[in-house]
Amino acid sequence: MVQITQSGALNTAALVVPDLYVQIASPQTLSLNGVATDRIGVVGTASWGPVNQPVVMGSVADYNAAFGPVLPRQYDLGTPIACAQQQGATSFVGVRVTDGTDVSATYALLYSNNSYPMLLTAVCSGSLGNQISVNLGAGSRAGSWRLTLQMPGQLPEVFDNLDPSAGNPAFWASVISAVNNGTSATRGPSALCVATAGNGPTTAPASISSQTLLSGTDGSSGITAASLVGNDGLSRTGMYALRGRGCAIGMLADCSDSTQWTVQSSFGLSEGIYMILVGPSGDTIATAVQVKEQAGLDSYAAKLMFGDWLFWYDQANSQTRIVSPQGFVAGCLANLSPEQSSLNKQLSGIAGSQKSGLASSGQALTYSSAELQTLFSAGIDVICNPAPGGSYWAVRCGHNSSSNAVIAGDSYTRMTNFIAETLAAGMGGYVGSVINSTLLSNIRATLLGYLSSLVQQGVLGSLTGAMPYAVVCDGSNNPQTRTALGYVQADVQVQYQGINEKFIVNLQGGQSVTVSTANGSSPT
Repeated sequence: MVQITQSGALNTAALVVPDLYVQIASPQTLSLNGVATDRIGVVGTASWGPVNQPVVMGSVADYNAAFGPVLPRQYDLGTPIACAQQQGATSFVGVRVTDGTDVSATYALLYSNNSYPMLLTAVCSGSLGNQISVNLGAGSRAGSWRLTLQMPGQLPEVFDNLDPSAGNPAFWASVISAVNNGTSATRGPSALCVATAGNGPTTAPASISSQTLLSGTDGSSGITAASLVGNDGLSRTGMYALRGRGCAIGMLADCSDSTQWTVQSSFGLSEGIYMILVGPSGDTIATAVQVKEQAGLDSYAAKLMFGDWLFWYDQANSQTRIVSPQGFVAGCLANLSPEQSSLNKQLSGIAGSQKSGLASSGQALTYSSAELQTLFSAGIDVICNPAPGGSYWAVRCGHNSSSNAVIAGDSYTRMTNFIAETLAAGMGGYVGSVINSTLLSNIRATLLGYLSSLVQQGVLGSLTGAMPYAVVCDGSNNPQTRTALGYVQADVQVQYQGINEKFIVNLQGGQSVTVSTANGSSPT
C-alpha cells in the first residue's frame, strides 16, 4: 500500500516493509518580500475614538470615522495626518491619548424627577459624543417603536419594530438588548452607544426628537510630552502602543519637549522606526543648537526639525494655522522609496513659515548659508523656501540627528531599518532546521535573492556595476564548535547608494578658452 507523507515526517533510515513511499517536499528556500516603508505612526489627542489603542487608517476620511474631525489645537492627532496625506501618504496608525479626565457623553431617556428607564453612554469618551442624536418614535409596524442613533458624518443606526405589548419593563429591556446586541444579522449592536437600565421605575415609551448626548469631554487640556510618550509594559500607552505595528516613520504630534527626544530616539532604534522630532514653535537657531546638545540627542533613529513652524490652510476648519513641520516631513518620506532622501523634494500645502511669513503677506525672508550651516552641523533639519531646485518649499538637508557623517542621511536610516525589518520578518523560518550544508546554502540563496531583487528595483546599485552586496554563510563562518551549540551565522554586507547633496559644476569660460571636441561633434 502506497504511503504518502510530508517530507521529514518519515524516518527513511528505519523502513522495514517493502512498499512505495511518497514524500511531499515543500520548497526549502524561503523568499523574502520587503516590509512596507510607508506606514506612519502618530500619537496625539482627539475628540472621539479608543484611547491608547492603535487604529489603522488610510486617509483623513478614515481618521474622521475613527477619531472625529481635525481640530485646531496643539497635540491634535488629525493635523499631521492631514498634512502627511497632502504629500501622498496613504498608510497611518493613530493612537489617541488623554490626560485621564476624558468622559463619555451620556443621555438618560425620559428623565424625570431623577429617574429614567434607560441610560445611553457613548462607547468612546470625547466631546464628539455630545453630537450623537437620539430619536425615539413610531416604528414600521403598527404599535411598535423605533430608536435611531446618529453621529454627524455617519450613517444612522436604526433599531426598528420594538414591541411594547409585553409591558414597560419588558419593552425597555428589549430596547437595551437591541442597542447592545442588535436585532438581526443585518442590524448588529450599536457602534456609538452602550445602553444600561435606568435607576427608577419604568415608564411608558414616549416620543423623543433630536436630543443629543451630554457632558462628553476630550481630556486634552492637561496633555504633556510625557502623556504622548506614555508607558511601556503589559498595558502600553502613548508612543509605546505603536510597538509591533509595522510603522516605518513615527511622531508625537507637536511634541517639542527636548527632555523626551532621547526617549523617542531609543524607541525608534528598538522598533526600526524613523522618529520625526521638532523644536518649539518660534525657536531661534542658537537656542536650538544649545538645547539639542544639552538633550544628548545624537542618533540616526531620529530626525530633528527646527522650530520654524509652518502656515497651513486647514480645510476642515476653514482657517490658516501654524502647525508643526512633522506631518510634512513624515508624509514626504512615506511617499519615497527607502533609498531616497527628503532633501529637495517639493512639499505641498505650505503657505509660509514663521521665519518667512505668509506668502500672501509679500514677505520673503530666507535662511542665509551661515544659518543653514549652523543648523546642519548640529544635526538639525529645516523646511524652507527656496530649495536647491527652485522656489518651492522643501526639506533643506535630508539628514537625521547623528553627528556621524557616514550615517547622517535619511537614506541610511530608512535603508537600514528596511533591510533589517525585512530580514527579521522573513528569516525566522529557518530556525529549528537541521544544521548542514543544505541549510547554509538555502540561507545564502534566500539572502542573495532578496538583495538581487533590490538591485533590480534600483533600491541598491553601484557606480562601477559591481554587486553592492556580499553574503557569507558556509563553513568559513560556521565552525563545528559553534554549530554544535546550535548557532548559525550569516554575514551580510550591503553598500547603499549615496545622495547628491553637494553638486559641483566646474565652469571655465572666457575668450581665451580653447574648446576641444571629439569626432568633430560634441565638446568634451
